[in-house]
Amino acid sequence: MAQNKRIIIPCRIAYLNCWKPSSAFGGDKYSLVAIISKSDAQTLETIQSAIDYVKEKSVEKWGGRIPPNWHSPLHDGDLDKPDNPVFKDSYFLNAKCRQPPEIVDQNVEPIKNPRDLYSGCYGNISLTFYSYNCGGNKGIGVWLG
Repeated sequence: MAQNKRIIIPCRIAYLNCWKPSSAFGGDKYSLVAIISKSDAQTLETIQSAIDYVKEKSVEKWGGRIPPNWHSPLHDGDLDKPDNPVFKDSYFLNAKCRQPPEIVDQNVEPIKNPRDLYSGCYGNISLTFYSYNCGGNKGIGVWLG
């Protein structure tokens, strides 16, 4: 039974490290922060549905129940980053991967020039939600596609 859930969402991209790996999320990984407006109910519903699916499928991995202190990948920008105007009226999540992500344009042609995709751009990103149980921490993480 799959514990992962893959979705594609529209968002604003911040802290983009897809051209070369960064140590921003522990180790050399490619990463970005996806910012979703609180007014984008459809995208937020898609994300919440993926989180709920993985949470439900991970009960066995988490010892037979959903832990009361599980870590959600979706964060409220107004609460978690109140001094940063980029996150105002938005939710955000961090996504990472070990391999270079596929970067394509609207015609699914590879983007090779870093000037064509940078922090602040809007785009569609592929995310895979997964559960973890590591070092006493239990929650849901996000891989970048």
